[in-house]
Amino acid sequence: MKANPLENKNKLQKFPKMIILVIMVFLLLTTMLTISYPLLGYPLFLLRHTFGSSSSWTSLYSKYVKESMMFPVSNKCDIFTGEWVPNPMAPYYTNLTCWAIHEHQNCMKYGRPDSEFLKWKWKPDGCDLPVFNPAQFLEMMRGKSLAFIGDSVSRNQMQSLICLLSRVEYPIDVSYTSDEHFKRWKYTTFNFIIAFFWTPHLVRSQEADPNDPSHTGLFEIYLDELDTRWTTQINEFDYLIISGGHWFFKPMRYYEKGKLIGCHFCQQENVSDLNMFYGYKRAFRTAFKAINSLDKFKGMVFLRTFAPSHFEGGLWNKGGNCVRQKPFKSNEVLLEGGNLELYMAQVEEFRRAEREGKKKGLKFRLLDTTQASLTRPDGHPSRYGHWAHENVTLYNDCVHWCLPGPIDTWNDFLLEMLKMEGWKAFEEKHHA
Repeated sequence: MKANPLENKNKLQKFPKMIILVIMVFLLLTTMLTISYPLLGYPLFLLRHTFGSSSSWTSLYSKYVKESMMFPVSNKCDIFTGEWVPNPMAPYYTNLTCWAIHEHQNCMKYGRPDSEFLKWKWKPDGCDLPVFNPAQFLEMMRGKSLAFIGDSVSRNQMQSLICLLSRVEYPIDVSYTSDEHFKRWKYTTFNFIIAFFWTPHLVRSQEADPNDPSHTGLFEIYLDELDTRWTTQINEFDYLIISGGHWFFKPMRYYEKGKLIGCHFCQQENVSDLNMFYGYKRAFRTAFKAINSLDKFKGMVFLRTFAPSHFEGGLWNKGGNCVRQKPFKSNEVLLEGGNLELYMAQVEEFRRAEREGKKKGLKFRLLDTTQASLTRPDGHPSRYGHWAHENVTLYNDCVHWCLPGPIDTWNDFLLEMLKMEGWKAFEEKHHA
């Protein structure tokens, strides 16, 4: 028996108009989320102008826009394994449009002659990673707070984030102190706080003799003692990004239970050499233990993995430099030697902390920037962190990253991970 076309038409006419509208909005959002960031084609921007401030818009926004904006590119794709591919659309800000760039990472200001290092995008194996969408990030972080915990490379990432967000809004300084090592920034429109806590060794540490004329840079590291400058301040934060690494290459004396137990490159008689990896593991263990022991902290913890330096032709203080002008292919370089040991040490301690945190309902996530960073020898300031005629004592910088530059991709990763978390929460809520 053939279906009656007139009957079908009547059924369609009875289909609630609101449901049709919802479906259309949902499809529009799904499509728009794939549009590249340079167009700033963010659905909220378009839809607010379309629907105005009506109650119907408010209802649709609350139910569908906020949820659909969390769609990750793929929850089955390893976004951290891939290759760098050309991206002529980059960069998405410049040293002229962002005031947050630290002088020593302002490569274009100080005359870096090549710019092709800016024209790359990370392409995961098996999927695409969207470039950072600042409006989406700020909307997702509305009413929340994020703290970067670590050394100057951690600060480098925070400044990258501020620059990426500058397409939408600049923050105001709401720091509790004038100390540049402890900063807080607020995005007033979104009630979103970014903070940075300086802790190069993650645990309590101090320079053995700051006035030593030989400038050996020897540090006393108390591996089982907390650095209270950050551990007492993080209860209120929704997200923590903890990282560290390069300061552990310096000469160090290790203490546990108040007693000297060994050292790394201290060249002292009758003091055991425990190497840098021992101290690195113990420091991360103490830092993670501190987070897990907090009664009020209910946030999410990201470990941003070690980003290798790229000194060639010598050590950092022996004439080493980084002059390459394009990325490595993944098969051109291996994570090996000390870089591999540092990576494995921190991931091992991360897994330990993740198991303990799970018992308390805390979430630990791995922000694995190591491969993407390892393959970018072209992204460092080298000698372009100051004017050529300036009399400075800085060595060639192959540790930090030019802004704009490859480090911006770390925040592409961060946003995608936040979308993954949002999608997990959405699924749990609607399949409970």
